[in-house]
Amino acid sequence: MTPSRTRTAAGRFIQGVRLDPAADTGRYPFTLPAVAHLARSGGLRLGAGVTFLVGENGTGKSTLVEAIAVAAGFNPEGGSQNFRFATRATESSLGDALILTWGTAKPRTGFFLRAESYYNVATEIERLNREPGPPLLPSYGGISPHERSHGESFMDLVTHRFGPQGLYLLDEPEAALSVRGCMAVLARLAELAEQGCQIVVATHSPILLALPGATIYEIAENGEISPVPYDDALPVRLTRDFLTTPQRYLRHLLTDE
Repeated sequence: MTPSRTRTAAGRFIQGVRLDPAADTGRYPFTLPAVAHLARSGGLRLGAGVTFLVGENGTGKSTLVEAIAVAAGFNPEGGSQNFRFATRATESSLGDALILTWGTAKPRTGFFLRAESYYNVATEIERLNREPGPPLLPSYGGISPHERSHGESFMDLVTHRFGPQGLYLLDEPEAALSVRGCMAVLARLAELAEQGCQIVVATHSPILLALPGATIYEIAENGEISPVPYDDALPVRLTRDFLTTPQRYLRHLLTDE
């Protein structure tokens, strides 16, 4: 894919991610394929705009996005860098072992969206909104995320809370979205990229991956991380093949043998 529009202000806040040489790589999560690749390769380069991470379940893409968020100072369960609540610690220790290379420009704002724990973030938003001071809900569309569907609350977040020159780390945002919702998020990501944002997304969505100008890193089952064009990305190839000849897949998936 090639960019259809020119960004007005390119944001490249985190330039690279590497593993601390002193990290104990003989245990989880350092044994995950993607993390092992970081140790072998010396790190991963991140560019301006939107970077997608794709790969099969278990390759470590979500763990890597979460660890980048923690290393950047975000709350492990999600939210902005000002969120400091803790419900149940499920994050890995990888964030403490990552070294981020920062550019000279700093983000004006940021957010870590972790789909599986966004309910907890929504509860914290309600709590903070009740505290003295300016109300918080207008930044999230004026309605508590708990009073919206999961997908609607995600759309409120990216529409109202995400702003120019921000750093946004998203773990499988498509989890709550319809096909049309994915298209709307794709359009919003394009706007944010033009506004000088840096966005890193772990995803399985072939729709989001179609974003013009985005970088797609695919994590192979052996952990090798390499850039791929849209048409060669795993979610795109599998989805296209299935939709073209579903019966061929169904014969294999539903066989009695």
